[in-house]
Amino acid sequence: MQTHPFISETFHIPWSQLSPEHVEADIKRALAVAEERLEAIRQQDLGALTYENSFGALELAAEELERGWGRLSHLDSVDDNPAQREAMNKMLPEVTAFSSKIPLDSAIWKVLKAYAESGAVSEQSEVRQRFIEETCADFRLSGADLADDTKAAIAEIDAALSQKTKKFSENVLDSTNAWDLVIHEEERLAGLPEMVKEAARVDALAQGHGSEDEPKWRFSLQHPSMAPVLQYAEDDALRREVWLASGGVGRDGGYDNSELIWEILELRQKKAELLGFDSFCDLILQRRMAKRGAAALHFVEDLHDRIEDQFQQECATLQSYKAQKTGAADEPLSPWEVSFWAEKQRKELYDFDDELLRPYFPVDKVMAGMFDIVTTLFGVRIEEVPTCFGQAEEGKVEVWAEDCQFYDVLDASNGEKLGSFYADWHPRPTKRGGAWMNSLETGDREVGGSRSPHLGLMVGNMTKPLNGKQALLDHREVETIFHEFGHLLHHLLSEVEVKSLAGTNVPWDFVELPSQIMENFCWDRESLNQFARHHETDAVIPDELFDKMVAAKNYMSATACMRQLSFGKLDLELHLKGAEYKSLGLDGADKAILQGYKIPTSESAPTIARRFSHLFSSPVAYASGYYSYKWAEVLDADAFTKFKEAGVLDPATGRAFRDEVLARGNSRPVDESFRAFMGRDPDLQALLVRSGLVMRS
Repeated sequence: MQTHPFISETFHIPWSQLSPEHVEADIKRALAVAEERLEAIRQQDLGALTYENSFGALELAAEELERGWGRLSHLDSVDDNPAQREAMNKMLPEVTAFSSKIPLDSAIWKVLKAYAESGAVSEQSEVRQRFIEETCADFRLSGADLADDTKAAIAEIDAALSQKTKKFSENVLDSTNAWDLVIHEEERLAGLPEMVKEAARVDALAQGHGSEDEPKWRFSLQHPSMAPVLQYAEDDALRREVWLASGGVGRDGGYDNSELIWEILELRQKKAELLGFDSFCDLILQRRMAKRGAAALHFVEDLHDRIEDQFQQECATLQSYKAQKTGAADEPLSPWEVSFWAEKQRKELYDFDDELLRPYFPVDKVMAGMFDIVTTLFGVRIEEVPTCFGQAEEGKVEVWAEDCQFYDVLDASNGEKLGSFYADWHPRPTKRGGAWMNSLETGDREVGGSRSPHLGLMVGNMTKPLNGKQALLDHREVETIFHEFGHLLHHLLSEVEVKSLAGTNVPWDFVELPSQIMENFCWDRESLNQFARHHETDAVIPDELFDKMVAAKNYMSATACMRQLSFGKLDLELHLKGAEYKSLGLDGADKAILQGYKIPTSESAPTIARRFSHLFSSPVAYASGYYSYKWAEVLDADAFTKFKEAGVLDPATGRAFRDEVLARGNSRPVDESFRAFMGRDPDLQALLVRSGLVMRS
């Protein structure tokens, strides 16, 4: 048993030892060590400063704290429980206060400024010089040059934001888990794919509902359970019930996030004003590619205007389609009807059913084929490592859940270990929704010297295995795996000597480029053949089915694009003009902001804001930055044209992307990295062409 398991330097994390009773002692130990190191920086002789005892020392000061809090935060996401939640909330104020005070510490800032303004900086490598510039910018944007009373106010805001956003996240998880629906009559499940029905039956049985002889079917608000009901169920009342429950997440049953959202918005705005900015958007975006909130909003609105006519036409066509099929009046659909009738129309137009693809996407073959693709493109080799759960076993790597996997990533040219990662794909009641990648350790990359491996993870909530057989995924889930692996490659293939500039530590309107470019390989015939293999026959997707899949790809693409734009628009408007919208209430604000961005329906859906974890589950998260998903789509659509021109699996193109984008992190301005790969600035046209929204010129 390790004394302080949360902050142990062990590369293979001892998950079974990371119990709630260790949290307080471990985090306090990490805080004490970090404070000692900060004090050493404060006491430096200004006449004897070096990179190592100033910026280099700051880079290393809180390593144990970042490690311990990162592990705890990860467990909070994948294995939430009352004792752990209590322990984390107890330490949250201390951790937040510590992190907030560093850029507001006058003594530390005095040392950093003295070295930054010295001639010695020019003797450092370009990467270290960039780190010095970025760190000084971080300090100034956090208020380092402000008066002491203003600094204290900012620290109080940071502490409040940490607590309120943590509560927001807990409310979303708890309200998601608070609802389920057990169906007793099988006829109510008409239209649902057999795999979905079987998953619901097995889930009900596991929860004590029904029996093998008298089955029942349980549905939850986890995406793999809920989404097929809205898309396929013939029972209108069933779809309505699930839709209403989904809209109640973060609102009903004592888990209302409404007031928390306004409080978070007000705190963010107040912080921005104390730092000299008109809005939180301008504060957050100053050092991202968009630079200002107005520029990001212009990007969203410009793209909206380009596709608005097609979007309105798609809405009108769907509305008429339902009227034609039912003999009812041509009028707006109910919100719980949209996915259902869109799926029916798609099947009729393209004779294509997504469920026909599932047999070709067993999760193990998807992973193996994806690994083959990145081996070819990026010159790496990926090997699975045996795992154990619950207690350590010799020769195996511990994981936090039984179905979690572990892999090593090696350089194909010399066998050097570049890093390792965990993969955790299926939902659990203690696991938050969605999919994400995270880093657990950033390895050392000393120029011309030693190297140590990176460690990361990717997590999702995909279709579960049934009856002892491996999970069969739908195509969107496959895209999600490729997406998260793109983020992971950004971390694992980093070659930056300063950890704070490595991997995914790039501006958030660039961070989605590596992830989204990987999604393209889920649509190309050559790359699909690497992993889309029938789980029983190992056959590739038949040409006829592939052709239908590609033909249906851009079905209602303007609507899909508009949905993403609506999330970015809501985010930016709330953070630019939150005070103006507050009097309307969240749902009223949503309606005012998103006029022309949503499919017209017979009644308004509750705003997504109350469960919009991307915006409100941490002090910053994607707040003021959700537009970056679309921004990065522009980058990835354009960048993928280079892969297509050379051959999708061309190793030279892949190596160039690894060297100029994946390996570089934030060691140089990211627009330079894009230009280094493409030879020019990005072009919006490629995205519109790929989406079928304009003809190729």
